[in-house]
Amino acid sequence: MKNFLFGLAIIASGPLLWPEPAAAISRYNSTRMSCAAVQRAIGREGAVILRYPSRNKPGMTLYDRYVIGSGSCDAHEFADRATVPTADTPSCPVLACKRRPDPEDCFPLQAGCLRF
Repeated sequence: MKNFLFGLAIIASGPLLWPEPAAAISRYNSTRMSCAAVQRAIGREGAVILRYPSRNKPGMTLYDRYVIGSGSCDAHEFADRATVPTADTPSCPVLACKRRPDPEDCFPLQAGCLRF
């Protein structure tokens, strides 16, 4: 019986021992890309991290995760409009995940609120 349980444990843990590819997310410097290239990268990969210099604080680099839509966000988040600087425009439109407001804090037509 002991050998049977040991064998069963080895078989059950087998898939855990096989290496799987890591779910990596690409990182880009948005100011070295055109707006169209940034949007293509997000569309192709579903989500990317974009880095860019701060407009308000020289020498500071900002970054965030930008997505193709709300399906790429956590359950408590939604994709909201944002902009990033690119090589050809200071405000390239993209989507970033934002925390959903609590239902009791929502008002009609507020982004991220679900009213039926």
